[in-house]
Amino acid sequence: MSVFAHLVERLADLLQPFFHASATAAAIVLFTALVRLATHPLARAAARGQRARTALQPRITELRAQHARDPERLQRAVLELHRQAKVSPFSGLLPGLLQLPAFFVLYHLFSNATIGDGPNTLLDHHLLAAPLAGHWTDALGSGIFGGADLVYLALFAVVAAVAAVNFRRARRAAAGNPVQAGVPGQAVVGKVAPFLSFLTLVTVAVVPLAAALYVVTSTTWSAVERAMLS
Repeated sequence: MSVFAHLVERLADLLQPFFHASATAAAIVLFTALVRLATHPLARAAARGQRARTALQPRITELRAQHARDPERLQRAVLELHRQAKVSPFSGLLPGLLQLPAFFVLYHLFSNATIGDGPNTLLDHHLLAAPLAGHWTDALGSGIFGGADLVYLALFAVVAAVAAVNFRRARRAAAGNPVQAGVPGQAVVGKVAPFLSFLTLVTVAVVPLAAALYVVTSTTWSAVERAMLS
């Protein structure tokens, strides 16, 4: 954990001439961008996989008509079709899963009073009036128009806008591609997935501000990345 704390501090030192007291917050944004840049090749592969799955839809429709009375045989046929095409129906989940360790690192960095054998000095840093180790519930104590609360209102606005864009994109994708009934769990995923974007609002509300910055930066990056790769 101390290695990551040192990395954030070094990035903050580099950014301090530009962002002054909010340099650590800017370092978290830069750290997130570096993580997303590292996982970008996987995102490109996931986008290619999505296009490949879309190309398989006519064949899947034929299989559904052919095996309409035998769901188990339909499932085996669809999975075999994906295997032959070398396409995983869940390959798009990998980029998101690989980002979780970075999120949890930031969460723990700004939740623990100590790092290694010494005090955690990262807890003393702020984004404007909001402490990076603080939570939205802490900011509410200063009033709805307090300095810390305004920081969270701005984050909520960004996350809500990005979530709305992702929701519309997911609904269009679901409407354009028939549900792959032969893939286990795909029907449930197709119905629930468009609404998952709004869970980021809950995340921002309950995690330390430093982790919330990671979420906001990462979800915004994802929205832009998907638009460029689609």
